[in-house]
Amino acid sequence: MNMNDLLTITHTGDEYEKYLGAVVPPIFMNSLHVFPDFESYLNFDDYKEDSFIYGRESNPTAHIMERKIAELEHGTMALAFASGMAAGTAAVMATCSTGSHIICLHNTYGPLKDFISRYCVEKFHMTVTFLHGTDLEELEAAIRPETSLIILESPATFVFTVVDLEAIAKIAKKHHVTTYIDNSCCSPYYQKPLDFGIDIVMHTMSKYLGGHSDIIGGVLVSKDETLMKRIREQERALYGGIIGPMEAWLVIRGIRTLPARLAMHQENAMKVASYLEQHPKVKQVFYTGLKSNPQRELIEKQQIGHTGLLSFIIDAPVEKVPFFIDQLKIFKIGCSWGGFESLVMAPLYRSSQEELDLRGVPDGKCLIRIHCGLEGADVLIQDLGQALAAI
Repeated sequence: MNMNDLLTITHTGDEYEKYLGAVVPPIFMNSLHVFPDFESYLNFDDYKEDSFIYGRESNPTAHIMERKIAELEHGTMALAFASGMAAGTAAVMATCSTGSHIICLHNTYGPLKDFISRYCVEKFHMTVTFLHGTDLEELEAAIRPETSLIILESPATFVFTVVDLEAIAKIAKKHHVTTYIDNSCCSPYYQKPLDFGIDIVMHTMSKYLGGHSDIIGGVLVSKDETLMKRIREQERALYGGIIGPMEAWLVIRGIRTLPARLAMHQENAMKVASYLEQHPKVKQVFYTGLKSNPQRELIEKQQIGHTGLLSFIIDAPVEKVPFFIDQLKIFKIGCSWGGFESLVMAPLYRSSQEELDLRGVPDGKCLIRIHCGLEGADVLIQDLGQALAAI
C-alpha cells in the first residue's frame, strides 16, 4: 500500500477546523456565494484557494473531491464534470480545433469514439486514425503535422490489452502532440499515467471512484496547470458541465473506501479468472492479473494491482450467448461496472465481423464481459459454473 495515497484518501481537503470539527466535510448545496463588500466582488479571483462565486464555475464540495483526485493521480489540478462523457469531450475540444487530426485506439470507449468520428468530423472537419496502439512504429507513422491528440485506454475496453504509456508519451512529446487516457479501469490507486508522461487523465466516476452505483460524474487531471485553467474557464464553465455538489460528496465517500473495495474486487476476479481459464467450455480469458497474460511484464511496470473487470470467450455457438447470460443468477445484466454488484454483458454480440477484426477479437460475438462485485468469489464461481454447464 502507498501510505501517501492512504493519507490523501483519508484526510486531504477535509480540514476539520474549517467545518466545526466535522470529520466529514459538509455538502455545499448553494448555487452562489455572496461578498462582504463590492470591492471584494470586483477583486474576486476564481483561482485563489477557497474563492467561489457561482455553482456553474466551482463548488467547495467539488473542490475537496478534486484535490483528493489530483493528489492521487500526482497531478497539479483536477476538474470534475457531470459525466465521464462531459469530461472526455471537454478534453477533446480543449486540445483540438477545426481540421485537427486525432489518433484513437480501437478498443476505447465507444461513445467517445462516436463523438470524434461523427460529431467532430462532421462539425469541425477533423480526421481520425484508429489503431491498436501496441505497435509503436505504426503509431508514430500515423502522426501528421495537424495531429493534436492521441486517445488511449489502458487496460482497454472489452479485451483489457495494455499499451506502453511511457513509450507513447515520449513519441507524442517529440511531435508536440497531447496524450489523453481513460484510467477508469485501474483507478488512480492502481495506475498513475501522469507519472509515465501522459498529459491528461480521465475517470468516469460512476466506476471505482464512486463505487456504489449511485452517481454519474467525470474528472480530468493533469500536471499542466495552464491547460487545466483554460478548460475550467472555457470547456467546463461555458458548456456548463460541472458536477453537482451531492454527487461530489458521494465521490468523496467512495474514495475513502477505494483501497478496501479494490482489494476485494481484485481477489474475487483473480479467483474467477483462474477458474475460467481452466474450464473446458471457455476458449480464452482476458484479465490483467493472470500470470499467463502475454503482456505481464508491461502490466507489472504500469499497474500495482488489478480490478474486478475481465472477459472471456465461451466455446459455444454464438446463438448460445443470450442463453448463457440468462442462466446467471448473481451476475445481473447491466452496461456499467465498478460498483458493489456483479454484472454481465456481451458487448460485441451485435458487432459486424469487420469491427471484430479491427478490434482484434474475431470471435468476439461470443465474448462475455463480467464485473466481479463484492459478493464473494465462491458464489460467483458457482453461478458461472452452473451457467456454463447449461450450455
